[in-house]
Order: sequence, then structure tokens, then C-alpha cells
Amino acid sequence: MIRLFATLAALVLALPLAAAELGDDGLHKTSWMRDTFKDLNEDLAEANAEGKRLVLFFEQRGCIYCTKMHAEVFPRPEIASFIEENYFVVQLNLHGDLEVTDFDGETLTEKQIARKWNVMFTPTILFLPESVEDGRNAAEAAVAVMPGAFGAGTTLDMFTWVQEKRYELDGDEDFQRYHARRIQERANGGTD
Repeated sequence: MIRLFATLAALVLALPLAAAELGDDGLHKTSWMRDTFKDLNEDLAEANAEGKRLVLFFEQRGCIYCTKMHAEVFPRPEIASFIEENYFVVQLNLHGDLEVTDFDGETLTEKQIARKWNVMFTPTILFLPESVEDGRNAAEAAVAVMPGAFGAGTTLDMFTWVQEKRYELDGDEDFQRYHARRIQERANGGTD
């Protein structure tokens, strides 16, 4: 009987994590993504009212790296719960036609705003501060940008580094040094 339970537990742990469902636009949808009017000043105000940080996710239909993140990283309970508890996530489509109103007041389609911010591939995640100076756009205001698909440990470390406002600290521990320290603290010999 014990062997049967051990075998079943091993099988369950070996199964891949469930990926988010695809929306009509071909992008992955999670429970912690917000459907907003994509007015970034309004989104920032709402995020602040909830005590969360605004983060913008650029994805595109058919992106294998987005699929990897949604299948292997974001479903992990420790990552999904951390994002849900601490972040107000707005998804943007690299080739989309929905209008986005930037912090500087300019309204463009998603694909135009991606060009304005020099977003060239997916996934790209922009982390915003709690306030944005007048006249600045989201790319100028971002406190960090996560360009591409990363493993679970790197992703959690980036979200944690931003949430803890470690980018404001004086000293030599930038994200790469922070991440290296976290790898050592996990002491598992791997990057994730």
C-alpha cells in the first residue's frame, strides 16, 4: 500500500504543470491578469489603491517562450501566489490593435506602443514604480525590464527584487548579484 501511494505521488509530481488557457486573441490568460481599458495612469492608480505594483506583460500569439513561461513557471504555486498578491498585471499584445494610453498621454495601439517602447520580442515584462513623473512614458519610467523567458527561480527572484524595491538600495547588489546570492541561499546548485 505504501508503495502504491509513493508511486502515485511520484506520478503526480512528474506531470507537467497546467498551462494557462488561450484567449480569443491567442494569448495565455491567467486568473491574476487584469482586463482593463489600458489607460496606464488609471491602471497605476488602481494598482496603488490595492497596494500592488503595476506590471505590463507583452506577449504574442504563437510565442513558444510565452507558452514555456505559462506552462512551466507561472503555474507554480509559489510564483502564481506571489504575483497575485503583489502585482497588478496588464497584458499587452505585441501585434495588437487595442488602444493603450501611455503615462505621457499619448494613445497608440498595442503594436505602436511596443515600437515606441522598443519592445521587440516576447515575453517582455515591464515593472513600473508607484508614481511616474509627468511627461515620462512607461519604458522611461520602468524600474526593471525582464526581457524573455526565464526559469522559475530567476522569475521569482526578479518579481521579489522589484517588490522589495531593491533597485532603490545603495550598494553593489544589482539584480544579477541579488539573483546569484539567492541561488546560493537556495543551495540546490541550480539557477532555479
